[in-house]
Amino acid sequence: MASREARKPRILIAGGGVAGLVLALAAKRRGFEVRVFEKDLSAVRGEGQYRGPIILHGNALAVLAAIDPDVARQVLAAACVTGDRLNGLADGITGDWFIKIDLLTPARKKGLPLTRSICRMTLQDILLKAIGSDTVYNRSKVVDFREHQNKVTVILGDGREYEGDVLVGADGIWSKVRAKLFGWQDAQYSNYTCYSGSVDYVPSYISTVGYRVFVGFNQYFVACDIGCGKMQWYGFHKEPPGSADPPTGKRKRLLELYEGWCSEVVALISRTSESMILRRDLYDRDMIYTWGRGRITLVGDAAHAMQPALGQSGCMAIEDCYQLVLELEKAYVKCDCHDKHADEIALAIASFHRYERKRILRVGIVHAVTRMAARMSSTYRPYLDFGPGCLSVVSHKSENTKSSYLWSTIRCRTYYHAYCYDLDAEWPWGLVIGAQR
Repeated sequence: MASREARKPRILIAGGGVAGLVLALAAKRRGFEVRVFEKDLSAVRGEGQYRGPIILHGNALAVLAAIDPDVARQVLAAACVTGDRLNGLADGITGDWFIKIDLLTPARKKGLPLTRSICRMTLQDILLKAIGSDTVYNRSKVVDFREHQNKVTVILGDGREYEGDVLVGADGIWSKVRAKLFGWQDAQYSNYTCYSGSVDYVPSYISTVGYRVFVGFNQYFVACDIGCGKMQWYGFHKEPPGSADPPTGKRKRLLELYEGWCSEVVALISRTSESMILRRDLYDRDMIYTWGRGRITLVGDAAHAMQPALGQSGCMAIEDCYQLVLELEKAYVKCDCHDKHADEIALAIASFHRYERKRILRVGIVHAVTRMAARMSSTYRPYLDFGPGCLSVVSHKSENTKSSYLWSTIRCRTYYHAYCYDLDAEWPWGLVIGAQR
């Protein structure tokens, strides 16, 4: 029997953050009909002030280039390159480098663009413009869904309903879609609160250092160049959730917490105005190994919320979106079944199963090491000397614990795994040429 072309499904997407918008872009560029439902686009755009810029490593940038070269060029042009400078970990007290992570060499070997930081609001504006305003439904929060034999219906907070062929939950760590699929589970508190600040400041080391994590005991500090004469920093401190700041304010408390730390840390805090310092408790979720059921699946933080320790959370979400659209397209290219509705169900389920199978191992590794990274960055104790033995795999000072050496090795290897690991023959490694760097 001759095969017939299957109608590409209408994809309903819950959530208009980075994951939801990248998925919509990838799907539209491959001919799918898409609807994105977001409860508040102004809040999505405005979250940049709370979460700061997003780090886009070469793996995510190459995927964006494969999805839409024009969008990728806009992102590359708007972002600040950090991957061509020193990146890594330093002793919080002395400021001495503990480990230097080479992001330039693997990028060149794989033909990938260099790591960049970009304002979340800028990235989301680029994506929204490319997708088109008619695709994204603002003030439209998905609170429930119903799955039928031949369709899925999303239910919005104001009672409106929309029908589609498949539903993808891209609604973040507090995902309503995930809760409906698997039951509500509390997110896991990381034991850390995060202070963040953006400051107009060009330090003397700006031409040589892109991103640096200052490690310590029960706290650590991250500083990143975000371009345009600005630095973004994050101060992580171990304490119970919901703790309040003293009446004297956040900056004074931070200066007390990081008293005695190196001048690079103190200078960034001191130069930041109180109004520019924000705070939020950090949560993630345990890794699960089934992301969907029937016509519904998850991407990004809805599936595997991570801590920000490796800068790969958004990158993994972007990869999810690309893999999911690839699998849907492959499944819906041809179909031989007499029963159209039954065939569409089988194709959707098969697509989602393949998507999960190709993503879960890679994401699981990054998720596990991200948790380890956050813990080890705050358990560094610079007072034991193990000398230059077989654990000396990178340049370092001698006053570091054995566990810190082991952690450094694992962190470096995970960076390279996440950054340039070949997942599938269809993935776009090597497609990005030097002109896009």
